[in-house]
Amino acid sequence: MTEQQDLERVVRRPRMTGAARREQLVAVGRRVFAAKGIDGTSVEEIAATAVVSKPVVYEHFGGKEGLYAVVVDRELSALTERVTAALTAGGTDRETIERAALALLDYIEESPDGFRILVRDVSGDAPSGTYASLLSDVAAEVAHLLSDAFAMRGLGGEHAPMYAQMLVGLVSLTGQWWLETRAPGKEVVAAHMANLAWHGLAGLGHPVEVPPAG
Repeated sequence: MTEQQDLERVVRRPRMTGAARREQLVAVGRRVFAAKGIDGTSVEEIAATAVVSKPVVYEHFGGKEGLYAVVVDRELSALTERVTAALTAGGTDRETIERAALALLDYIEESPDGFRILVRDVSGDAPSGTYASLLSDVAAEVAHLLSDAFAMRGLGGEHAPMYAQMLVGLVSLTGQWWLETRAPGKEVVAAHMANLAWHGLAGLGHPVEVPPAG
């Protein structure tokens, strides 16, 4: 085969199907958005990274905002599925806390770019507060679980939502820290988070000393 024939064979390689091209652009968008955010990313950069023309990006997504929305929706769905399964699998309260923490860490380990995008979203750089909404939904589910735990200890449930926010904040912020450190292992981190949360909840029977106002 001559050099010219070899070049022609490369040029005539099969084109991607529309579905395959769309998936390629989603994968490229995930990497670029994770690194630079939506404001720091241009359609030109997405197209260049994917080795396509700008009209191809517009054809599939209408622009970078459309691509970003697809990326966020997929990552949010994946994380929601994991966390929901962890919260509804049954077991003791401590097992539920540890399982939910590990579900987040599993997601971070498998999709670090996706988590960076969602965390940037909650900081306000993204066009919508999807990750914040997820955290709010998780907190509501945890508050329901805590209400039962409070009742078993003879405590009122009016503070359950507040404690739920504390637990969700503990897991979420620790997850952001672990995204960069990756040490110790995720199972160790989840166990320590559950240990801290559990022993804190176990002491709920003790009175809380609130300083006087003013």
